[in-house]
Amino acid sequence: MTHMDLLPYSAPEAQGIASTAILAFVDAVEAELGGLHSMILLRHGRTLAQGWWWPYRAECPHELYSLTKSLTSTAVGFAVSEGRLTVDDLVLSFFPQDAPADPSPNLAAMRVRHLLTMNTGQAQEPSGELMSRPNWVRAFLEQPVEFEPGTHFLYNSAASYMLSAIVQQVTGMTLVDYLQTRLFDPLGIEKPFWATCPRGINIGGWGLSLKTGDIARFGQMLLQKGMWNGRQVLPEAWVTEATAWQTPNGSDENSDWAQGYGYQFWRCRHGAYRGDGAFGQFCLVMPEQDAVLAMTAGVGDMQKVLNLVWEHLLPAFEARPLPPNLAAEEVLRHRLSTLMLPPVQGASTSSTAARVSGRPFMMEENAQRIETMTLDFDANRLIVRDDHNAHVIAFGYGRWVEGITAFDSTRPRLIAASGAWADETTFVIGLCFYETPFCPTLTCRFEGDCLSFAFKANVAFGPLERPPVMGKCG
Repeated sequence: MTHMDLLPYSAPEAQGIASTAILAFVDAVEAELGGLHSMILLRHGRTLAQGWWWPYRAECPHELYSLTKSLTSTAVGFAVSEGRLTVDDLVLSFFPQDAPADPSPNLAAMRVRHLLTMNTGQAQEPSGELMSRPNWVRAFLEQPVEFEPGTHFLYNSAASYMLSAIVQQVTGMTLVDYLQTRLFDPLGIEKPFWATCPRGINIGGWGLSLKTGDIARFGQMLLQKGMWNGRQVLPEAWVTEATAWQTPNGSDENSDWAQGYGYQFWRCRHGAYRGDGAFGQFCLVMPEQDAVLAMTAGVGDMQKVLNLVWEHLLPAFEARPLPPNLAAEEVLRHRLSTLMLPPVQGASTSSTAARVSGRPFMMEENAQRIETMTLDFDANRLIVRDDHNAHVIAFGYGRWVEGITAFDSTRPRLIAASGAWADETTFVIGLCFYETPFCPTLTCRFEGDCLSFAFKANVAFGPLERPPVMGKCG
């Protein structure tokens, strides 16, 4: 079952928005953010616009990061509707074997709703401590709870993990299996990848990958108050409660991160709500406009993405259909079908190429554990040998060449690469891990028998740039 089977296409004007307004949004995200990775705009249950910035594409899932939390909330909603738990159940009641011998009063008072609303009472986000331990549940319950639960908002991915652990405890199923027949199958979502903790519990706060069409269908189901194809998939009462304002989270009227928080959903300006994840993963639901916008990206400024939505799309929604504009519609459809992240620009040859091609450079000891690097300009490939394996990355000039690699990854990932000479001694390779937000740039500078290698990320949870690694050809 395909995306188009479930959400048929409509001309934007027929659903009350001009094709030119959508095109202006696309122009703006490219000019101001360098582009997204994908977008699907729905209104009145119809697909108005969809596009992927190649090498991203419709059939590939994308890491969601914290957008995962909204799916975790949905699993809790199903469990509540089936009478397996309530939002007022005490957290400790689910894990007697992992509870501290003498829990603090604040820990003893922590309820499921406090996990859902990020009001656990903890002063510091404990996810780092959890990941250092084999039993994440026990690690969470051992953390200090400095505030009375319900009185202190703290964005807390570990709380989302605990929700996953609770659902697994009461159902005997992982979240991904529990949601398969209840949510994924009805919405036509293939069984997705969802990372687990060492004990096999889906992480809950992150770790889920979905296709952009899956995100869009999830948003449309929420917009329809849990209805899908005439069937009440998720109880309307849960959708209403989960996406409503449940707790304050700031006072900045210009920030979409300070408009209140629901059950693992953010409230937005303009009456909207969303699930979102790091670097620009969005499921944006706009009830007043009867619209949904699904987006994936690799951007550092997520507020900028929403600002562009409010600037270009929000004011363009009209209550009635607009006159047809076949020319503008065709321009938009052509533009969306030809989107591409720009490959590396520069020359395809250099006087340095013949001198260094195929010669392995022995790298100095470095945190990236790179032992040798070889650029083969006859085969257009980079070979990086680290302490585990040799990683071969093929690249194209002025185009993306696809492959698979475990370079800079804990597991093999799909990749596309392009390269070019920035000057006579500097070769630049752009990488696109196109099931993730990550598109790093590798810069190789040659001087005599020496190589300087630099890695720069487009987005990261820490510094974007890593210390240069030096090497020498023997």
